[in-house]
Amino acid sequence: MSTRITAVDVHDVRFPTAAAGDGSDAINRGDYSASYVELRTDDGPTGAGFTFTNGRGNEITCAAIEALAHHVRGRTVEEIAAEPVAFWRSLTADVQLRWLGPEKGVIHMAAGALVNAVWDLRAKLAGKPMWRYLAELSTDELVANIDFHHITDALTPDEAAGILDKGLVGAVDRLAVLEQDGFPSYTTSVGWLGYPDDKVRALTREAYAQGWRAMKMKVGGPPADDLRRARIIRAEIGPDALLMMDANQVWDVDEAITNMTALAEVDPYWIEEPTHADDILGHARIARAVTASTDGRCRVATGEVAANRVIFKQLLQAEAIGVMQIDACRVAGVNEVLAEILLAAKFGVPVCPHAGGVGLCEYVQHLAIFDYLRVGTSLDGRMVEYVDHLHEHFVDPVRTRGGRYLLPTAPGYSATMRPESIARFRFPDGPVWR
Repeated sequence: MSTRITAVDVHDVRFPTAAAGDGSDAINRGDYSASYVELRTDDGPTGAGFTFTNGRGNEITCAAIEALAHHVRGRTVEEIAAEPVAFWRSLTADVQLRWLGPEKGVIHMAAGALVNAVWDLRAKLAGKPMWRYLAELSTDELVANIDFHHITDALTPDEAAGILDKGLVGAVDRLAVLEQDGFPSYTTSVGWLGYPDDKVRALTREAYAQGWRAMKMKVGGPPADDLRRARIIRAEIGPDALLMMDANQVWDVDEAITNMTALAEVDPYWIEEPTHADDILGHARIARAVTASTDGRCRVATGEVAANRVIFKQLLQAEAIGVMQIDACRVAGVNEVLAEILLAAKFGVPVCPHAGGVGLCEYVQHLAIFDYLRVGTSLDGRMVEYVDHLHEHFVDPVRTRGGRYLLPTAPGYSATMRPESIARFRFPDGPVWR
């Protein structure tokens, strides 16, 4: 029996986070928002998906989803699953809308919202959480969901199959580790750029007491302020805990090298987005410099706004990153993330997903778990970002214990928002925005 998608409902949902400084960094001071999609079916569950934005402009992404919705509406889940790359390309290579990308920006993010909603629906119909649904797919099925166009010079279908087959060995034992211990994580909630020093100190002390041993701070303000705040955090967490830094693309290449040379004093584990997201060669030069200035202890991390699998391919080929930060909805959904995770494995670079925002933690926990079970097969250097914001608006919110994610158990991609939250925060007619 088939399940047909009968309607695509799109909601502009925004949360007023800017006023408190939550999510503030060197560039962004917005209201965390989601272009939220519901795929209604004739006789099955509702598929949920979204792409994350930062407030104004969310209406543009919603409009793009509406413009692509006809590729989904009226189709059955079974026919989509039977030809997944053809379906994916119908969205990402729409013969008219592709011109607005191609495969980047608003259109690509809108495609990701729809693709993720379809995957949520597939997992719900299977009665499995997304991580388990993906991990239990055969190698042939997983490879069949990936568009290898433009990446075969770095990863071929046969190479991907070999990685996935190898990942079957010991997967049961790895699952037992996660069931007992959870998945390693780090928190960004201590060090938003808009927080005063006393709040940074208090939040760091609280997070350490809760079991977090890896924390991230925002940098990119006046260099003296960055160093002062970094010293506060390092003093609270001691020499053994990890301290990561995130510049959110604000620096030029030479500026990044100069500033990280000074910040090496506090032993940073990585510098994230040190320069423009598309500057592959700039990232490579910064990576060489921070490796030299820290005796190899610091690495470059990026990926949360990397537009597509081709950008990731080049970052890896150029040895520009020591950590890959996949994003669940900046690129075009699960299919493209599968390609990126496999590329990282081919090049031996650990994947530490970007999270936070609205629902990103809920999304990426599934991807990180799948990566460990079937692709990367190691927890060495692997962590999922955690930000303690807005989880209460989801039906199946993330759960953590002692600085680690606990395995989701509900069927689906953990993307379903509570109806009352949609009604309250829908823009512009929700009561919060009136």
